[in-house]
Amino acid sequence: MNVLVVGASRGSGAAAVQALLAAGHRVTALSRQGRVPLPPMPGLTVVAGDALRAADLDRVLPGHDAGVVTLGISEPAWRVRLRGPRHTPSDVRSRGTQCVVDAMQRHGVRRLVVQTSYGVGETRAHLPGLYRLMFALLLKPQIEDTERQEQVVRASGLDWVLVQPVNLTDRLVRAPAFASAAGEVRGMQVARGQVGRFLAQAVAVPDWVGRTVALSAPG
Repeated sequence: MNVLVVGASRGSGAAAVQALLAAGHRVTALSRQGRVPLPPMPGLTVVAGDALRAADLDRVLPGHDAGVVTLGISEPAWRVRLRGPRHTPSDVRSRGTQCVVDAMQRHGVRRLVVQTSYGVGETRAHLPGLYRLMFALLLKPQIEDTERQEQVVRASGLDWVLVQPVNLTDRLVRAPAFASAAGEVRGMQVARGQVGRFLAQAVAVPDWVGRTVALSAPG
């Protein structure tokens, strides 16, 4: 498959690029800086572009079979809450995802896999009390934008998968993430590499289409 990864410059987006390539897919990695933290390798094309610009998406999307979206704000949460993000629009998740959805509809690309966050949408009621407090005090604007992002995906009419990891870590974990469409988790941490591997899997198999999948590290 030819897969476009939007938000590929770091974290689980870069991990998804690596996992997709390892699975034999061809990947176009779209990032504003035009670089990813991976060496050049067969099947990888890195493109500078902004998910909020329709022209950039129209330039790269034709010929792809699927899109993966891992948009987010990488700045410290406390600073974003107090001052707003410095380098990324505060609504990058919802507005960027809407732009990707619109482009996919224009170019007939059906499979869409979007990383959001555990504790929004279908899993809101499953969130532990301490995390609800953190969401309300520290992350409220970002969580509200993630809620809007999920609404965009659900209304898209595409073959979508919503992937909701719990707290992300940079640990190296070889075991696959525990995936649950019922909102179950095995703890409140999961490695970005585990998330990237699941995103790559969700692109290629029909099992999760039309479902919200919670990801956590297996106990």
